[in-house]
Amino acid sequence: MGESEDSKISHPAGALATGERVYLRYPGFEDQAEYIKLVDVSRSLHSPWEPLPPEGAAPAASEAAFMAWLMGAENPSTERTLLCRLSDGAIVGRFHLNEIVRGAFQSAYMSYWVGAPFAGLGFMREGIQLALHHAFEGVGLHRVEANIQPTNAPSIALARGAGFRLEGYSERYLKIAGEWADHERWAMTLEDWRAR
Repeated sequence: MGESEDSKISHPAGALATGERVYLRYPGFEDQAEYIKLVDVSRSLHSPWEPLPPEGAAPAASEAAFMAWLMGAENPSTERTLLCRLSDGAIVGRFHLNEIVRGAFQSAYMSYWVGAPFAGLGFMREGIQLALHHAFEGVGLHRVEANIQPTNAPSIALARGAGFRLEGYSERYLKIAGEWADHERWAMTLEDWRAR
């Protein structure tokens, strides 16, 4: 018996994790135009929180920047994933697991953002659960940490709502828009994830 149209939408090919409205998947070359457009229209939303490219480097929304970002996905210490809408496959945001350390540590730093047209619609609330499922059950991590600027209330609310706990404060942690910015350290372990 053939697959129904509904089941194709519910379980897209290549999905790492699927929710009610969104799914998580790896990026590919075919995402270039859509991804660049989403980065470009989201520039003002992300500018207070995202590191800027170094002076003289390609802008964040360019073919060269996209290819560098995509090629970075080949690094075994990074997991780059896109959050996509189930209804039409549109890219709504991204989740990264950065600096994955194996051995006795089994840990990574999670970063994420939503595209401006999709902000405030609840996609990221569902998406972070999919990203955590992938991190713990797919990638096999024991700990995931998110470092967030104290003034980034939406990102803190997302992490807190997903079950991350505040562990500390890191002064001048990351250079944002040319300035060293303080960050709060939020974390979750596999035990936390499974106990929810």
